[in-house]
Amino acid sequence: MGEQGQTGAVLDVEQIKKLLPHRAPFLFVERLSDIVPFESCTGHKTVSFNEPHFAGHFPDYAVMPGVLIIEALAQTAGALIVHSLALKTTPQVYFMGIDKARFRRPVVPGDLLRFTVKQLQHRGPVWKFEGKAYVGDALCAEGEFSAMIRPNEG
Repeated sequence: MGEQGQTGAVLDVEQIKKLLPHRAPFLFVERLSDIVPFESCTGHKTVSFNEPHFAGHFPDYAVMPGVLIIEALAQTAGALIVHSLALKTTPQVYFMGIDKARFRRPVVPGDLLRFTVKQLQHRGPVWKFEGKAYVGDALCAEGEFSAMIRPNEG
């Protein structure tokens, strides 16, 4: 169990839920590891056939939608920054843009996804990241994305 702002911390799904407002079925990161505050971290997800998107997305050949992989990368980055900032309340995180997104191979039930994110830039409330998703050593998806992180005033 990691603590706020701790280098190398490992966070489980319950700790991630304290950092992000997302909940099932829209929380796509189950564990964070290798956290270097304000710089990088690794997210993890076990892809299960029971996830709701598989019922309608290629039901005869279940493939995880690429947009959900990008969302998982963004959630990993958001959790990194919120963890690094050690805020008292969960902030509002707004996706602002996606650049250079590429999908390299399908992700299917049974795969263990690993998300690596690295901060590229930070100006005021706007953060930019590079993210890559892997199954084993195989690159599945990658992209750059930006988000605005604002304290929750509610």
